[in-house]
Amino acid sequence: MPKRTDTKAYIRQMVLDDIDEVLLIERDAFTTPWEREAFETELTKNQFACYYVVVVDGKVVGYCGLWKVVDEAQITNVAVASEYRGHSYGESLMRYVMEWLKALGVVSLSLEVRVSNTPAQSLYQKLGFRKAGIRKNYYADNQEDAWVMWVKLNDNDTSN
Repeated sequence: MPKRTDTKAYIRQMVLDDIDEVLLIERDAFTTPWEREAFETELTKNQFACYYVVVVDGKVVGYCGLWKVVDEAQITNVAVASEYRGHSYGESLMRYVMEWLKALGVVSLSLEVRVSNTPAQSLYQKLGFRKAGIRKNYYADNQEDAWVMWVKLNDNDTSN
């Protein structure tokens, strides 16, 4: 986690009580945010779903959701509240999730990212992700394309 002497920050698994705060982040970050029911289903019914949150001074400021199936995983969503961006919380969360997956024997991780979201693409590339293709008209709100990005966890050192 980022080192700031005035801040207590940590990462933990998401629970149902976090959904209100996660929804605020979701609405802040995305033009077509998920609804409460989607998060409830992910946390209670989807055996493949895993969600983590970043907590700063008792407040959920970011989250990451993924689906883990056998030895592959896919990020479903990841976001940090706008007022907490630029403090490495997103990077710390991604590194945490990647190390956790690696420890479970997951060998590859994928995600989609808007072609216009260059800050996120830069972070993902820093973490070892590589562009593998385009999903045309992927985003329903404006038909924007998405880059599909992959990282091989067993070949990638995420500690730097």
